Amino acid sequence: MFQIIEYITFLFKSTNQHGVHSPFVYDLVTKCFYDKTKYNAYSKLSTYKASILKNKKQIEITDFGAGSRIFKSNLRAINSIAKTSGSTLKRTQLLYRIVHYFKPQHTLELGTSLGIATQALAIGHSENQVISIEGCPNISDVTKKQLSTFNINNITLITGEFDKALSELKDDNFDLVFLDGNHNKEATLKYFNNLIDKAHNDSIFIFDDIHWSKDMVEAWEVIKSHSKVTVTIDTFFWGFVFFRKEQVKENFTVRL
Repeated sequence: MFQIIEYITFLFKSTNQHGVHSPFVYDLVTKCFYDKTKYNAYSKLSTYKASILKNKKQIEITDFGAGSRIFKSNLRAINSIAKTSGSTLKRTQLLYRIVHYFKPQHTLELGTSLGIATQALAIGHSENQVISIEGCPNISDVTKKQLSTFNINNITLITGEFDKALSELKDDNFDLVFLDGNHNKEATLKYFNNLIDKAHNDSIFIFDDIHWSKDMVEAWEVIKSHSKVTVTIDTFFWGFVFFRKEQVKENFTVRL
């Protein structure tokens, strides 16, 4: 019910490209978000996810995040995880377009899961080196095999709790950070504050499920108000954060 009310509120607030007066955001919306090109890579995204949906093997889940609203047991079938936790095809295509548009060379993902979004991050730009962190060892094992099967070689998959893995990262900065794990306010803000020192002027942070709960909405409001954040875009399921000093501070709400 909370998410339904949030979505109705979002629809009243949101606009399309015609309500956007920033040239940077206008170009992003029209040339990337609303890009209708049928990229050849989309078939790779579809094939990858389809192969996971055929996998009925059960594994035991170690969940360090907010937990599942669907499953009551930690023993889950791989295809069921993909159906409930994996990114939708529409969102993986959008993620591919974002990487294709901005061409990041150093990307960090928190929350690999079965690698559905990770694949999009990797194939969107061949020079993109992706570090992806997954907390659950059993999921990580499945994903490593899956990525290897599909010959995706520009991903470093780290298994472990986010805090420990982040503290051991040697990378000085990231062009793109995709945060898709631990959907609660405290954790989200902690990771944001830890990673903001690794952001540069043209970095992009993407937060998943910003309207997941009251907690996440509060976290999103705190992130928007941060002094280093200049532009944000709320697309309901994802929140985009930019640090461009040349931009006037402004928050956009855009329908996809």
